[in-house]
Amino acid sequence: MRVSAIGAAALLLLVAACGGRDSGDSGTTASGQCQGQQTTGITDKTIKLGGIYPLSGPASAYGDIPKGIKAYFDYVNAEKGGIGGRKVEFVVRDDGYQPPKAVEEARRLVEQEQVFALFQTLGTPSTTATWDYTNQRKVPQVFVATGASKWGTDTAHPWTIGWQPNYVSEARVYAQYLKQEKPQAKVAVLYQNDDFGKDLYGGFKRAVEGSGITIAAEQSYEVTDPSIDPQMRNLAESKADVLLDITTPKFGSQALAADTRNTSWNPLHIINNVSASITVLKPVGFENVQGIVSASYYKDPNDPTWQSDPEMVLYKQKMQQYAPGTDPNVPFFTFGWAVANSFHKAMEAAKCPTREGLRDSVRNLQNVKIDMLLPGVTLETGQGDGFPIESMQLMTFKGERWELFGDVIDTRKAFGPLTG
Repeated sequence: MRVSAIGAAALLLLVAACGGRDSGDSGTTASGQCQGQQTTGITDKTIKLGGIYPLSGPASAYGDIPKGIKAYFDYVNAEKGGIGGRKVEFVVRDDGYQPPKAVEEARRLVEQEQVFALFQTLGTPSTTATWDYTNQRKVPQVFVATGASKWGTDTAHPWTIGWQPNYVSEARVYAQYLKQEKPQAKVAVLYQNDDFGKDLYGGFKRAVEGSGITIAAEQSYEVTDPSIDPQMRNLAESKADVLLDITTPKFGSQALAADTRNTSWNPLHIINNVSASITVLKPVGFENVQGIVSASYYKDPNDPTWQSDPEMVLYKQKMQQYAPGTDPNVPFFTFGWAVANSFHKAMEAAKCPTREGLRDSVRNLQNVKIDMLLPGVTLETGQGDGFPIESMQLMTFKGERWELFGDVIDTRKAFGPLTG
C-alpha cells in the first residue's frame, strides 16, 4: 500500500513528537547521546508512571501509600514544574494482594497504558509474580514497596530494585537488640507464610545463631485466614518471653489484640516495620500497646520531634492542599511522600531521560539525602549493592506515639553486606 506525501509527513511528525523512532515494541527510542534507549511513556513535557497496590483485600491498609505519592507529584507538578520540566501522571491499579492480578495489572500498565516505569509494586508475592515480565520487557520496576532481600541481591533482574530496608537487615536489628537486652531470650514467632514472612524470619534465625537466644515456638498464617487467634494461642503456650510479630497490617492488629486479651502471657512484643503504622495500633487501643518495639527509617508525623522540621511542615501543608480530607499523621502517607521524593531525585540524576537512564540511576545513588528520612539515613547504591536504604533506628511505643531510641544502625557497617 502506498502512503501519500501528506500521510508520510504526518507520520514523521507523530514519531518526532513521541521522542524518536518506533522501536518495534509499541514504544519509542531516543536520539543524540542517548540514541536507541527507550522513551516509551516519557516526553519533553510528561512522564507516566504506574503503581500496583492492594487497594482492596487483606492488605488494603497499604492503599494509603499511593495517596501520599500522588500528593507529592501533584505538588511538584503544580509548584515546581514537574520533574525536570515534565509533569508526572501516576496511574494506580488494584491487585487485591493477589499475585495473578498483579501480573494482569502490570501487563495493562505496560502494554495498554504505555507507562515509562512501574513505580512501586507493593508486596513481595506480587512483585515476585511480576519481575520476570518487567525485566523481559526492559521496563524499570523501581523502588518496589517490599523489603525482600532478593531485590538487592539478585543479578538476573537489573530492572527491578527495592527502596525500604530489606527484611533480613531489619531482622538483624531486632536480633542485635535482643542480644544486648535479653541475651537468653526465648522467642515465639508469628509469620506470614510467603516470601515476605519467610525472608524476615530466616534473617532473624541466622542472626541469632550461636547466641543464647532460642526459638521457643513458631506459627505461620495465610493471608486468606480470617483470624490468627489459633496461632496466637499456640504461641502463648510456649511461655516465650519475646514475641516476634512478622505480619501485614490486618494481622498485625489481630496479633496485638490477641496479645492484649491473653493476660497470662506478657512477652516483649516486637512488631515488624510494615505493621508499625499508628493505623494498625489504634484499633487495639494505645493503652494496650505500650512498650512494643519496632524499627523505622523515616520521620513519624506524630512525633513532636519533627513538629517544626521544614520537610514535615511542607508535607503536612501539601497533604491538606492536594489530598484534602486525609489525615497527614498517617505514616503510610509519609512513606509515600518520601518514596516519591526519592524517585524525583533519582530521575533528575539520570544521565538520560530514558528507561535505561532510570535503571542506571537507581543503581548508582551516592549518599542521596531525602528530607523525610531520619537524620543519618540516605540512599546509597552501587556495584554489588542494590539496597537503597539499609539503616534503621529502633523505637518503642509510649503514650500515643512511637519514641525513637538508640542510634541509627547502618546495617552495612554493623553486619556486613548482604549478598545473594
